[in-house]
Amino acid sequence: MDRHDGSDIDPADQWVLDPETGSYRLRLDTDTPPAPTVPRQGGRRARREEQRPVPEPGGRRRAGAPASRKAKRSTKRKVLMWTAGTLGFVLLAGSTGAYFLYRHLDGNIATVDVGTAGSKQATSKDAVNILVIGTDSRQGLGGKYGDAGSVGHADTTILFHVAKDRSNATAMSIPRDMVTGIPDCPTKQKDGSTKTIPATPQGSFGPRFNESLGQEGRDPGCTMRTVTKITGIPVDHFVLVNFEAVKTLSTAVGGVPICLTHPIKDTTPEGEGSHLDLPAGPSKVQGEQALAFVRTRHSLKNGSDLDRIDLQKQFLGSMIRQMKSGDTLTDPTKLFKLANAATKSLTVDTGIGGVAKLTDLAKDLSRVDPEHITFTTLPVKDNPAEGTKHATVVVDETKAPALFKAIKSDVSLTKAKKKKPATADSKLRGAKADPSQVRVLIHNGGGPQGAAQDTLEWLQNTKGVTHSTNGGNAPGGKQDRTTLEYAPDQADQARALAAMMGLPAAALRPGTADAEAGANMTLTLGGDYQGPGTPLADPDRLPDDIPQSRADKEECVG
Repeated sequence: MDRHDGSDIDPADQWVLDPETGSYRLRLDTDTPPAPTVPRQGGRRARREEQRPVPEPGGRRRAGAPASRKAKRSTKRKVLMWTAGTLGFVLLAGSTGAYFLYRHLDGNIATVDVGTAGSKQATSKDAVNILVIGTDSRQGLGGKYGDAGSVGHADTTILFHVAKDRSNATAMSIPRDMVTGIPDCPTKQKDGSTKTIPATPQGSFGPRFNESLGQEGRDPGCTMRTVTKITGIPVDHFVLVNFEAVKTLSTAVGGVPICLTHPIKDTTPEGEGSHLDLPAGPSKVQGEQALAFVRTRHSLKNGSDLDRIDLQKQFLGSMIRQMKSGDTLTDPTKLFKLANAATKSLTVDTGIGGVAKLTDLAKDLSRVDPEHITFTTLPVKDNPAEGTKHATVVVDETKAPALFKAIKSDVSLTKAKKKKPATADSKLRGAKADPSQVRVLIHNGGGPQGAAQDTLEWLQNTKGVTHSTNGGNAPGGKQDRTTLEYAPDQADQARALAAMMGLPAAALRPGTADAEAGANMTLTLGGDYQGPGTPLADPDRLPDDIPQSRADKEECVG
């Protein structure tokens, strides 16, 4: 690119290959003066057009290098927030070759202090869990995409789990319309104080999962806490993004190949929908068409958010393949444009706030082969309280606990054996009592410290088992296996509790005499008990209908 003056320098032209390291580094002309330092204005910078402080040297960038100039940011912002989590996941999974550019783009990244909700360390020798959140906020977008004053909710959320040995990763989508309780949420205020937003218990029709962000001032830390409450999986970090960059990213990689089983024309008689119009078979989408693809739902099978998730998963896997197979990660000009667009859309927790930390994280995550990155969806079912309306869903307790345990146990879903159909043990067959009719005394006989109280609170607050009591340590001492003792006339209660907790038939110990009115069953948590919501079944066997797709495989959807 010809140089006319300092403001016309294309930063991409200043990145050159270092033959000693095999990576690109920033080279500036000696007559280019350093950029002046501009004080930060808090949070995301008030004006990105102003020049920023030079990031501290680190990684492979040479110490003492002169400051670079930041590429001008377009003033045209047409941000679509329907499914922004897509971008965040690609940023994590596809940033293998791009990490060295983040230092140059540090000023684009905003951070949120989520307190104790996550980890303060960017990397870990253990498994890593990152929550990718796409918000539907319309603030600053005018009225084009709905209420311009909306603070936004967790519209699209993906829990990205990377195994301890980095051999595999699982990306689990969480439906936004899932009814679930939201725990107490401490949030940092602008004056440095902490405000705790009270918990909202789960009811028949709400709250919905997407209300864990934005509603009543909840921040991404609240969404992290909610996911941990649902899954039992501790979340280390969050990545929140807007969706403007999906247009830029999909264009930067030369388009994203997709494949449809049936043609899609997503325009309703009322003129609503994404207005996507694509034939069956393979196509390539980019820019506005890519946005339309990932927000399409009206023309799909059920017109639901779950159908749209299937399209998003295909788009994610295809973009990862496209980024790794093309020249985007080796062409400095393309790479700069890709990274610049991505970081402008990025908000993260302070644990990974800043280029140096993101660099370490990206290098760590890049060790996972796309062949072993699996996409799935948290198992849900139609909300029975709604009858035939089907506006919301609830966790499917017959399937979800096995998936949660597999993820926590670092089981690769690409290798997990499918569970063979089997006849249920007679102790598990039959009618189940309503949770409000289940009476149980809980003892800790070898489970984690505090397990009895944790289980009590979980049963009462999330399952509706209000007649549950903490019996403290088991009178008989420690035992290896969890057991549930009950009378013959409490069998329906035992089956209900076993289904909630994922207890196998072997854990059920029926007695010989009927119980007195109002008597409790006795649940003793043994050494095999890991926590509430974690089933005792073998984690390497999954139910047959857990949906899965791989990042390295091309599949037709829709």
